[in-house]
Amino acid sequence: MQTVAHDIVVVGGGPGGYVAAIRAAQLGFNTACVDDNAKLGGTCLRVGCIPSKALLESSHLYHVAKEQLAAHGITAAGVQLELSTMMSRKDKIVDQLTGGIGMLLKRNKVSAYHGRAKLADPETVVTQTDNEPIALRAKSIILATGSRPATMRGVEEDGVHIGNSTMALGWLEVPPRLVVIGGGYIGLELGSVWNRLGSRVTVLEGTERILPGMDAEIAMLAHRAFEKQGIEFRVKSWVESAVWDGSQCSVRCKGNEPIMCDRVLVATGRVPCSQDLGLESLGIETDRRGFIPVDENYQTPVKGVFAVGDLIGGAMLAHKASEEGVVCIERIAGKKSHLNYDAIPAVVYTHPEIATVGKSEEQLKEAGVDYVKGVCPYGANGRALALGESVGRVKILAHAKTDRVLGVHIIGAHAGDLVAEATAAMEFGASSEDIARCCHAHPTLSEILHEASLAVSKRAIHTA
Repeated sequence: MQTVAHDIVVVGGGPGGYVAAIRAAQLGFNTACVDDNAKLGGTCLRVGCIPSKALLESSHLYHVAKEQLAAHGITAAGVQLELSTMMSRKDKIVDQLTGGIGMLLKRNKVSAYHGRAKLADPETVVTQTDNEPIALRAKSIILATGSRPATMRGVEEDGVHIGNSTMALGWLEVPPRLVVIGGGYIGLELGSVWNRLGSRVTVLEGTERILPGMDAEIAMLAHRAFEKQGIEFRVKSWVESAVWDGSQCSVRCKGNEPIMCDRVLVATGRVPCSQDLGLESLGIETDRRGFIPVDENYQTPVKGVFAVGDLIGGAMLAHKASEEGVVCIERIAGKKSHLNYDAIPAVVYTHPEIATVGKSEEQLKEAGVDYVKGVCPYGANGRALALGESVGRVKILAHAKTDRVLGVHIIGAHAGDLVAEATAAMEFGASSEDIARCCHAHPTLSEILHEASLAVSKRAIHTA
């Protein structure tokens, strides 16, 4: 077996892994990155964030052309869907970005290995390449293998009629009837795609509302908006089984008659890819959900072995994994790096978009924190009206005594862009007064955030 020495070996080429590898190389470490897929970028680039956003954009434009251009005085007759072209565009974007990751690693002199990696000892990772196994030795090993879609007991996935998000990103025909199991961001995004393209979509959620864990007021507004778009929701619906009988799918919920459909999308969350990494041989035990325990420096109970991203729990988001990868590397290098977990934004790329950062009202109430809130609707904003995007609102939650911003929640057009200002404000410990004192360009959607900050202290100008 060939042995190759490095300073740092990163296992996983997704947002946590390849970013960590590049940062390590920038700091002068001899770095290797191992991934079992020829296309780097992990779930995010290959079968997650990027392809889903490509389909969301294409399906939205199709819907706009069919339903909304007339209001602008534009007649577009004979609008037709070419699903194969839409899928081809999505694939080209994925190929471009995954290929770009390889170029970035090469440019930064990161050694890339393609093969399944496994820990042999605290300083050795063995990977099986096309030719022969290679032992990669390093004083620091970072595990960043990400996560995979969760499965459900009783749901018989066949990858064709019943399956996860990866399957739903590649359908070449629009299913007439689609059942989505799970009312979180994955189910809502892909449900929106196929709803726009012509599916009759039913979303089943086991809890009492969609987007569990998100601010309840924002989730309620989202529920209303998506229902108006034609998506049917059945909350408090616990799925007991889903099967393909040879002609159609049958989904049975506890206490209800089965729902018949053509496709079933299982979108019940994600679980860490912590299996078959050789953790047991090193004495590293995962928790009951499969997450790897780490300390404040992302080091596992074994010295020199680190883990970041979806492997260690918390918000299972690509950008959170990337930031953890950077902080982990910088701390290995002796730098005082930091990640503020109270200022990690999350975005749902539906239409309207939903974005959030910080604490929700429910979390603040549960913690007994006194807060005040300011709200501004999109309908009060000139730019929103000009765009035809009057549905939505911005909500700012600030500490009742210090006025420090504790959370910002947005539903509406370009929410994912607007939340960046809120995230920066929270990272620097800003108050709602600080945001209010910043001059915002007119007419822009950012003025909605400005107006909401004024509303915190009951001095809003353009809203009652």
